[in-house]
Amino acid sequence: MEDQALQQKVDQLHGVLSDIQQNYAPAVFANSFGAEDMVLTDLIVRHYPGIGMFTLDTGRLPEETYDLMQKVKEHYGVSVYAYFPDASAVESYVAQHGPNGFYDSIDLRKRCCYIRKVEPLKRALAGKKAWITGMRREQSATRDGLKLLVFDNDHSLHKFSPLCEWTEKDVWDYIRQQQVPYNSLHDRFYPSIGCAPCTRAITPGEDIRSGRWWWENPESKECGLHARKAET
Repeated sequence: MEDQALQQKVDQLHGVLSDIQQNYAPAVFANSFGAEDMVLTDLIVRHYPGIGMFTLDTGRLPEETYDLMQKVKEHYGVSVYAYFPDASAVESYVAQHGPNGFYDSIDLRKRCCYIRKVEPLKRALAGKKAWITGMRREQSATRDGLKLLVFDNDHSLHKFSPLCEWTEKDVWDYIRQQQVPYNSLHDRFYPSIGCAPCTRAITPGEDIRSGRWWWENPESKECGLHARKAET
């Protein structure tokens, strides 16, 4: 029964991705190489070549994430295009606040996220009709109302979260069944992986996003890529 339930979700996912490829071109998938994104990577590369794919290389990613990027290239024969932050903006931030100034306040952390993620995302989405994320509702308190499709007013395009109803078990069952490569940090209790200095392992029973920006309150734990106020 569990396999049948997962297959139904996979079938639904095929339907969503097929619709995006046919009716929302040009569409792109924002790939951060987390477990959820590897499910989408596997399906998009194998079945939906009309959907583009990119990643945001912040310059502070864990070594294991770069290892997975290379593994994806070797396993699937594709390179995921990387957008980098503006060098002068990074230089200015570090000069004013130090390399780890984001620990000092939420404002400084969000400024760092803006420079390293939000601004490059704007460039990645320019001229696109839709973008795809790997977000799920059960990931955190900030995502409990996540919808499959919203209109992203900030970027003036449609935003899809095809895995919004998937559970963590669904994700890992798919990865194991299809032998999808994944970030080795997941085996060391890192369920959610971002920049190295802003990500830590969690203990059993903790919220799966508790390892991200762990020094902040749960309601502030977003980087600005998925601001709810920008979506309708």
